[in-house]
Amino acid sequence: MNKNMNSHGLATEATMPGFATIVLLLAHLLLIAPPSSSLPMCTNLRAPTISRTQLGFCTPYNGSVCCDSAEDILLQKRFQAMKIADTGCAALLKSILCARCDPFSAELFKIQSGQRPVPVLCNTANSTSSRSSESVKVAFCSTVWSTCKDVTMINSPFAPTLQGKAGSPITSHSSKLTDLWQSKRDFCDAFGGTSDDASLCFDGAPVSLKVNETVVAPRGLCLEKIGDGSYINMVPHPDGSNRAFFSNLPGKIWLATIPEQDSGEVLKLDESAPFVDLSDQILLDATFGMLGMAFHPNFSQNGRFFASYNCDKLKTPGCAGRCACNTDSNCDPAKLNTSASPEALPCRYQSVIAEFSANGTTSNISMATNANPAEVRRIFTMGLPFTNNHGGQILFGPSDGYLYFMMGDAGGRADPYNFAQNKKAIVGKILRLDVDNLPSNEEINQLQLWGNYSVPRDNPYHEDKELAREIWAMGFRNPWRCSFDAERPSYFPCADVGLDQYEEVDLVTKGGNYGWRVYEGPVLFSPQQTSSSGNRLVSSSDMIPPVLSYSHKDVNKKIGSAAITGGFFYRSHADPCMYGSYLYGDLYASDIWAAAETPKDSGSFVANKLPFSCANNSPLRCDSIPNSTLPALDYIFSFGEDNKKDVFILTQSGVYRVVRPSRCSYTCSKETLVSVTNPSPASPKNGAQLARPQAQLLGFLLPFLFLNYMHR
Repeated sequence: MNKNMNSHGLATEATMPGFATIVLLLAHLLLIAPPSSSLPMCTNLRAPTISRTQLGFCTPYNGSVCCDSAEDILLQKRFQAMKIADTGCAALLKSILCARCDPFSAELFKIQSGQRPVPVLCNTANSTSSRSSESVKVAFCSTVWSTCKDVTMINSPFAPTLQGKAGSPITSHSSKLTDLWQSKRDFCDAFGGTSDDASLCFDGAPVSLKVNETVVAPRGLCLEKIGDGSYINMVPHPDGSNRAFFSNLPGKIWLATIPEQDSGEVLKLDESAPFVDLSDQILLDATFGMLGMAFHPNFSQNGRFFASYNCDKLKTPGCAGRCACNTDSNCDPAKLNTSASPEALPCRYQSVIAEFSANGTTSNISMATNANPAEVRRIFTMGLPFTNNHGGQILFGPSDGYLYFMMGDAGGRADPYNFAQNKKAIVGKILRLDVDNLPSNEEINQLQLWGNYSVPRDNPYHEDKELAREIWAMGFRNPWRCSFDAERPSYFPCADVGLDQYEEVDLVTKGGNYGWRVYEGPVLFSPQQTSSSGNRLVSSSDMIPPVLSYSHKDVNKKIGSAAITGGFFYRSHADPCMYGSYLYGDLYASDIWAAAETPKDSGSFVANKLPFSCANNSPLRCDSIPNSTLPALDYIFSFGEDNKKDVFILTQSGVYRVVRPSRCSYTCSKETLVSVTNPSPASPKNGAQLARPQAQLLGFLLPFLFLNYMHR
């Protein structure tokens, strides 16, 4: 069976989700905005790679590193050119130069604040860093000064700027530190720093994080049911209030009010009064629909929001974009199908991002309860070579404000054209677009853009006209639900639906390659034949393994398949034992995991399958699976997060919220117990979510549409 995420807004795939055992793998993190703590990331803001050969000069760095053999040789030549006669000083300078190979070099060199010639040198003696494996017994910066202050070196990396800070290496005659700096204090004020929970400094050796932390897995996940509707997307209102937007596959968006925990109230959402109804513009079929929505960070001022959906160019005027199968991607659209019927027309079905507006509906946009369904502008239109694996989620980066678009490999069993590994193709990728600086029509044509957007200048391939400059990361089969950590926006986990063997979670970084279709999860994918298109596979050493994965054979054995649904890092204080864990689940709703990063900031995770249950005093009654204590979620379509950072699970049977563990009799030593009296569970009534006959029918049909999509 074959799996696909799809129109249902669910991790859709031919092989569906199930139960799981997680495989812990080495991972690497991402970049984007100044993080609150360091991550494995290089000075080029990319993830470290696995060294294919032993470095000859920077020998302490092997395995996951930020240098290849060519860079290692350049560092050696630079060191030799410095002509340092003193062996003690030479050893220190060698270690400082080689710090660029450290997996944490982006943080050591404070790359987000600008270029530095040397890493931040530890300048605090006997200070124990909560993130370092050992105490700094002697301030390394002081050691460098005392050892090297009277040693001559050519092209010293310790040149000052006019402001008395670390500057660029001098390129003139030899110099001593005492020629450049008046005192150790001045020197260490410029080059020194400390290591704590928020940053790292260099102490002369590769960064080693504490490994003696004990991670206690949560005892269980307690849920309350607050809504009966079936939705595939949830986005908190950008104004920071207790409101959120919910959407379904056919194309309706609702604005809902979220009740306080322990209030006994239900989700206030009236399905008879959507915020906007886009269903007449959207193709709803077994593999198509409205898959994503995103509200501009400044929505409360500009009223802009965006929808990601599918349309049929034979039925909808204006639904026509370039085909993803084209000469640039080494694909011939004429060879995609052999049938001459309209159903087989190459790239008949399109993937679209369109902009809409709530302007004009009220004087205070933040309080708008409806929007105009007329499209403001078309941001993106692309013809799909096949009818599955087209992802569709969109979200704004919390730090950069750019729009991220999760695009699957465009289907066909096992990516027959190897689109995911082709840097000229935009399918099988995560794209990063600027929707605030819009191009002219001339620029769109000249740059061969797919619509009204510009390409951020720091995208990894922005300067390469031969490659798709929209690409942020590659090597995906069908990313289904990505999110940014609310506390550390540099953590960007994405769940990627597998084919027949593995489901995975990747920590996405700039320019990262996550393996499909060379790998499925942690294992080599077979067969690896390349289609007649001529696409070539990339070296597997350039690929970043998943941080989490589980095998189909270990979950949902009755069905024999699985499909992952990505979630969120839990940042609510409702369950303090869950805080900081990454929550995710499987479509078939019998498996939910909490993954803890161990050690902290390492990019390595250990996952625990959680027991979960519904609180006895849930505002809405929870049904149970026959012969089981598990609540009947039916299918997990998506996860959501509100402005309070509470996490929600969007399922076929309704909307559930993660609540205090004690409400389900789970113990958490960190929880402060409170006494709350709630009314008995009931069906939604006045002012609550209205379960209308049409919604009930859709809830019945949706899983069948989605399952059909996933098994293509």
